[in-house]
Amino acid sequence: MSLTVSSIRLPFDAPEEQAVAEARRLTGLQSDEVQAAVSRVSIDARRGRIARVYTVRLDAPFDEKAFAESLQMPFVRYKPNARPAAPRGAKRLTHRPVVVGLGPAGLFAAYTLARYGYAPVVLERGGSLDERDAAVDAFWGGGALDPDCNIQFGEGGAGAYSDGKLTTRIGDPLCDSVLETLAAHGAPADIVKKAKPHVGTDILKNVVRDMRRAILQNGGEVHFRTALTGISAENGVLRAVRTAAGDIPCERAVAAIGHSARDTFAALHENGVYFEPKAFSVGVRIEHLQSELDRALYGKYAGHPLLPPAEYNLSRREGGRACYSFCMCPGGVVVAAQSEADTVVTNGMSYHARDGKNANAALAVSVDPSDFADGTPFGGVALQRRIERAAFGQTGSYRAPCQRVGDFLAGRPSSGAGAVQPSYPIGVAFGEAAASLPPFAQAMLRDSLPYFGRRIRGFDAADALLTGPETRTSSPVRMTRGADLFGLGVAGLIPCGEGAGYAGGIMSAAVDGVRAAYRIMEEYRPFD
Repeated sequence: MSLTVSSIRLPFDAPEEQAVAEARRLTGLQSDEVQAAVSRVSIDARRGRIARVYTVRLDAPFDEKAFAESLQMPFVRYKPNARPAAPRGAKRLTHRPVVVGLGPAGLFAAYTLARYGYAPVVLERGGSLDERDAAVDAFWGGGALDPDCNIQFGEGGAGAYSDGKLTTRIGDPLCDSVLETLAAHGAPADIVKKAKPHVGTDILKNVVRDMRRAILQNGGEVHFRTALTGISAENGVLRAVRTAAGDIPCERAVAAIGHSARDTFAALHENGVYFEPKAFSVGVRIEHLQSELDRALYGKYAGHPLLPPAEYNLSRREGGRACYSFCMCPGGVVVAAQSEADTVVTNGMSYHARDGKNANAALAVSVDPSDFADGTPFGGVALQRRIERAAFGQTGSYRAPCQRVGDFLAGRPSSGAGAVQPSYPIGVAFGEAAASLPPFAQAMLRDSLPYFGRRIRGFDAADALLTGPETRTSSPVRMTRGADLFGLGVAGLIPCGEGAGYAGGIMSAAVDGVRAAYRIMEEYRPFD
């Protein structure tokens, strides 16, 4: 429990101690008995005035709630400790709980269960991160695509090859616990107080490895190259999960299969797990020179060593549809994110330093189930596949379609790059970057780019690059679950994370994984 003093604006180059001093001045709490520290900091570059905005936490040895109310200052608040305590049930587990998938949701579900003595069995269809790195490097170098070990599948999930952004809007009290766990396993310590924390794929991979080691040290098991092929249920109650190596009996299983496990979706649906279509988005990646973005957003302070590479968050709504930036990677690269043969899929990635020449982000257009209704839960999957295969057909290979923004806005194909060179690792084919997208998505992108150019100078510059398609923004299905967190149709199976339709990034997926573990822990005592 503590007091928080928010909205403390200071020059971006002022020392952090000045924020603490200002919080003490505003509240009058100068005593050494009151502990003070920065709990959140962000950069605000709006309106041409760059500032750091702080929230300071004060821990006082008196009734903090009454004190905050007496001040009647809107920026001084009492913040109770809202984190739920780890539960502990009384029933005995006959079999170890199973966690399917080792992306952010599955990793945190398994880590939480192992930490408290539940000895989970973890199944991951892909390989370890070392094996993934080798498979991805081979594919990007012109080799064959491994459909089970790639950017989407394997230890760490899709999040392991990303910017490692830990920003979320869910406001869950477990978010702080997730950040602290990541920091304890090797993530930068400052993620616990940054408003827009990021780790970078280079550091995040080591964090994931360390958490997996902790699972093993605490009695858990991790089985790589072990795909879920289905489940066994009796009278609507989970009895076992199925793999190619045989059935694994269990009373409880967490299905954290990720947003790209299309074959697993189909297998679970055939076994009675309820699915429904869900809205998602499709679009392209846009690349700018990072230095140009820095100048647009920081002005004369661009390049200042105390300022991070500039980033943005843009959105526009028109006619009931949205176009927005997503997964922005300052100083990053556009990556090949295929998980099925003869398709093209893009995503973005950056390292902790964010020191690459280009910045990239998805420009995504919302897609509603009414856009792809086909009488099944999997119309969105079919739409994704059509787009990805059409893009492969455009280039005749795993190269990605690419186009300069100026040419896209003029309705003509591109023949080459200008000032911005493409970063897609397999290579690009210049032409029409968005041609594989539905016509409504192409039109929304064309209308939105000039709008975004009015928000950020140069965003719609002629030499900015579009590379497509981006189709894996989120899961196109939801594995619907009840208030007890069990999936409709199979009691004991807990759909979890992005693949289940209950998360939208590393943080929200990790929190959902902890919640899934707590659901098991509140019912059962540790495994013995």
